[in-house]
Amino acid sequence: MAPHDVPRSFEALVAEGAAVPTDGWDFSWFDGRATEERPSWGYAVSLAGRLARATAALDVQTGGGEVLDFALGRAAASAPVLSAATEGWPPNVAKATELLRPRGTVVVAAHEDAPLPFADGAFDLVSSRHPVTPHWTEIARVLRPGGTYFAQHVGPRSVFELVEYFLGPLPAEQSSGRDPDRERAGAEAAGLEVVDLRAERLRIEFHDIAAVVHFLRKVVWMVPGFTVEAYEDRLRSLHEEIESKGPFVAHSSRHLFDIRKPHR
Repeated sequence: MAPHDVPRSFEALVAEGAAVPTDGWDFSWFDGRATEERPSWGYAVSLAGRLARATAALDVQTGGGEVLDFALGRAAASAPVLSAATEGWPPNVAKATELLRPRGTVVVAAHEDAPLPFADGAFDLVSSRHPVTPHWTEIARVLRPGGTYFAQHVGPRSVFELVEYFLGPLPAEQSSGRDPDRERAGAEAAGLEVVDLRAERLRIEFHDIAAVVHFLRKVVWMVPGFTVEAYEDRLRSLHEEIESKGPFVAHSSRHLFDIRKPHR
């Protein structure tokens, strides 16, 4: 029996979830504690195929570099001659640099809202997995004519069952952010052509309160200002619900963009 299969107190589980480091985007700690369906398109594997055909590639808001590292490794000898990544959170900049430097990828510290620190038309492939905000004019600027933006975005009302458990019902405008059709319009307004757009809603299960605590500490925009102390009553209530009824179910929202910069 795994350690987390043994019944444990609310206090012990919360302490464990609060102690796990939150840097990077490696979610392996959740194995056995939470599950999430994956989109049918298999983003990381698909990205590897795009990288194998690219000559100069940029990954925007790369996090700890884990997805790009996997994709570059799968592309292997066909990986692009030039590869770069941006990241704004200092702990992730250090983590991504350590992971990606052996691949020959330079990691540039750049805030998510800042202009991309690269020349016009520098890349034939720009990628991103779960950017906070896609800056379409900047993406269009650094892409070469005929170049591609290939990315997986977080969609509207992602994991909102959990968010609203803690915050209560949210206004429609707040809960419908990151709408793929709005993002399509933003890309087209920047002069880009949307070749393909796919969206899926996927089941998530949280099997213990430690997983909830770690998730809300790691994905900080879900419940802004989350701390165990501030939300102890709601955490205890959710712990009791999981213990009596089974996993807490939520749903993530994901969409895939395949976008081209026209030659004109």
